[in-house]
Amino acid sequence: MAAGAATSPIPAACRVTSVNLEMQVGLVSTTVTDVYIHRGYIPAQAQMTRKTPESLLPLTPAVLHILLALADGERHGYAIAQEVEAMSEGQVRMGPGTLYGSILRMTSAELVEEVVTRRREDGDERRRYYRLTPFGRRVLVREVARLDAVVALARRKSLLQSPA
Repeated sequence: MAAGAATSPIPAACRVTSVNLEMQVGLVSTTVTDVYIHRGYIPAQAQMTRKTPESLLPLTPAVLHILLALADGERHGYAIAQEVEAMSEGQVRMGPGTLYGSILRMTSAELVEEVVTRRREDGDERRRYYRLTPFGRRVLVREVARLDAVVALARRKSLLQSPA
């Protein structure tokens, strides 16, 4: 080790870099090269190559519920939060930080896109409308199929009863 070099008690894999910190606090920056989807970051190199829906699975609960809320069509942020709460019968409630942080990451991952023309038609410039992209729909379909296989396995192991 070089003279005068400080050692950190925190392992290198656990240190928060400026790029990670920018994503954690929700700042938009052109220096952010990684997009968080699940259990870490998807390297920018993966974004340059052809992404597959499977590469983003499994989805976090927040991302899954937002995609489900958008499956029926365009919604603004507050309407997404209301739909998620209604779909889950009140079991899932998203605050604005979770909702808009997830939407920002999902937009970067090309799962959803903002509908700019809708804002002008609505007359409320503050409302931002979002919709699923074709890629986002494919990811959602794969995730639902994955979860269906998990439920089928749980039924075979007598952990869940089959519907009557």
